[in-house]
Amino acid sequence: MSETQTRIARDLADEAATVAFGEQLGKAAFRKGEGGAVIYLRGDLGAGKTTLSRGVLRAFGHAGAVKSPTYTLVEPYEFPGITLYHFDLYRVVDPDELELMGIRDYFRNDAICLIEWPERGAPLLPAPDLSVELAMDNEGRRVVVIANSSLGCAILDRMC
Repeated sequence: MSETQTRIARDLADEAATVAFGEQLGKAAFRKGEGGAVIYLRGDLGAGKTTLSRGVLRAFGHAGAVKSPTYTLVEPYEFPGITLYHFDLYRVVDPDELELMGIRDYFRNDAICLIEWPERGAPLLPAPDLSVELAMDNEGRRVVVIANSSLGCAILDRMC
């Protein structure tokens, strides 16, 4: 893939394939000294956003359960050299709620931020490096990943 690649699309047959794709994304998402990544996760309820997040976390060595932080809004996961923040903004009614929780403090060079339902946090969220769109497709899922920055393009290059 060239540095100008801005999009990949894949069919994911089942939950295991969604987790595996998340692991691939996680392995590609962080390089020491490169900076943190902001990744938007979009899709209907049940499309696989949290399942994909579980795969990303497994890439960093997390073996425990991964639940959607629907009520807490964010779940932090600490790893050597990086923190991964998993956001679920589904229940956000007013983006000002995020301001009260100090949302801007999470977007650091030593963090990866996975954000489910990012449209509910606009305009307080930074632009994403990657936008991941998940959709049900028969018994499986279809994933489309779009790079929105040079970091996003670098991540996509590493995935192929």
